[in-house]
Amino acid sequence: MDLWRVRAPPLPPVFVRSVAENEDCRAIAKRRRALYVLGTNAANYDSAGQFMGFSYVYILQSINQPEHHYVGHTDDLHDRLKRHNAGEVPHTSKLRPWRIKTAIAFTDSGQAILFERYLKTSSGRAFAKKRL
Repeated sequence: MDLWRVRAPPLPPVFVRSVAENEDCRAIAKRRRALYVLGTNAANYDSAGQFMGFSYVYILQSINQPEHHYVGHTDDLHDRLKRHNAGEVPHTSKLRPWRIKTAIAFTDSGQAILFERYLKTSSGRAFAKKRL
């Protein structure tokens, strides 16, 4: 399903007493709609739609064999690095220990996932090699 072609549902009617309350309610409704339409990670937002954290796309580099890299995404970067270095991730356990070469923070986890997928393509690997 193409996320960019999804039509957003109309904003719900807002019944409030003042103009200030009206603007606040509409802003919250717009953020909630954006979460629904773009498929973002609702765990990054509280019940009022306020942003609470980042999603990270990271590139790890093996310390023992520096030519080996791993690309992934997470909401907790330091915990994820500990898990990679503890051998809890089967794909990276043979080349540990790892260090973080690059980490990019996103407010939208959907965008983070798309960027991770891009970095795993041939053009994304070329981009990372040249720019990151």
